[in-house]
Amino acid sequence: MDRNRSGWGDRLFDALVALALVAFGLLGTGPAGLNQGMGTGRATYPLVVVAALALAGCRRWPLAALAVVTVATTAYLVLGYPYGPILISFFVAVYTVAAYRPLRPAAVACGLALAVLLVHVFVGVRSLGLLGLMPAAAWVVVPFAVGTTVRLGRESTARNRVDEARRLADAERLRVAREVHDVVGHGLAAIHMQAEIALHLLGKRPEQAEAALTAISRTSKEALDELRVTLTVVRRDEAVDERAPTPGLAQLPQLRERLAGAGVPVTVEVDGEPRALPVAVDLAAYRVVQEALTNVLRHAGPATATVRLRYAPTEVTVEVTDTGRGAGAPPRGTAGYGLAGMRERVTALGGSFTAGPVSAGGFRVYATLPLEEAE
Repeated sequence: MDRNRSGWGDRLFDALVALALVAFGLLGTGPAGLNQGMGTGRATYPLVVVAALALAGCRRWPLAALAVVTVATTAYLVLGYPYGPILISFFVAVYTVAAYRPLRPAAVACGLALAVLLVHVFVGVRSLGLLGLMPAAAWVVVPFAVGTTVRLGRESTARNRVDEARRLADAERLRVAREVHDVVGHGLAAIHMQAEIALHLLGKRPEQAEAALTAISRTSKEALDELRVTLTVVRRDEAVDERAPTPGLAQLPQLRERLAGAGVPVTVEVDGEPRALPVAVDLAAYRVVQEALTNVLRHAGPATATVRLRYAPTEVTVEVTDTGRGAGAPPRGTAGYGLAGMRERVTALGGSFTAGPVSAGGFRVYATLPLEEAE
């Protein structure tokens, strides 16, 4: 619908330009002849009108319009009529071909138009010889250069628009992949640990194994619910359950319970008055804590973890430390997203991120998220 409207708008504009050039030619050719000391003849105004009206379809049939205008203009000049508004029609026809046709066919068409136009320099009532080549060529070279520049600029803008759309799509896919990694990675790590506990206790203390299996069921359901919320971003055609909570620091108690059920006691310390955070900051802070604790499950061995949150007027800081293997442990989060994903989340919001083993043993993840830039 929009494309059709745009096409009709272009045709209407071209028709108005053609009518304006008809009026300009009818009113301006006579005075131009008087200024040059030249009269008009029987074919003057019909040729002027034909050249102008041919531009009514110049964008729809640019090559045909150029051919008609070139023949009319050349005949007009060969007959010795004065230089006047008809050359404006020729200028517009050359410009349109250069602006709306590919470079090679446009150059060929305009070169042929120039060759035909130059006929009047050597043949006709007023032949100018070699001295007339430069002025006549300018009526082709100048509009061709302007039209080519406009076309290249338009094509560059279109390419930039496509590249920007592709970049945004890639960024969205990366964001969704990172969300899925964090949700699934944490859920599977917790389920794996609880399954190990259940298998270990099944023969000796079945009642405790049952508790571990219950924790597996709860963790898998929570992970699936969170994954469903995450994937709604790429399934916009389906109704989104607005009652589903967006992941944030308010869900830390549930996260701590899951880790405790998997055998990793987690302590949460809060400095400052907790308050509502921008959605992007709240989600990033939660994902940093979630991924850091997932890494504790995977890599730290028997350990405890501490989460420290500090609310400041202009920022919120997140620190996760553990007492597990530090310097001698396998690298954490180096494969896939892991630490790199946490760093991307934080730096995308203008924050800072550091992670590494501590000298006393264990591992530390520290992130600072500004609040002003995220508002």
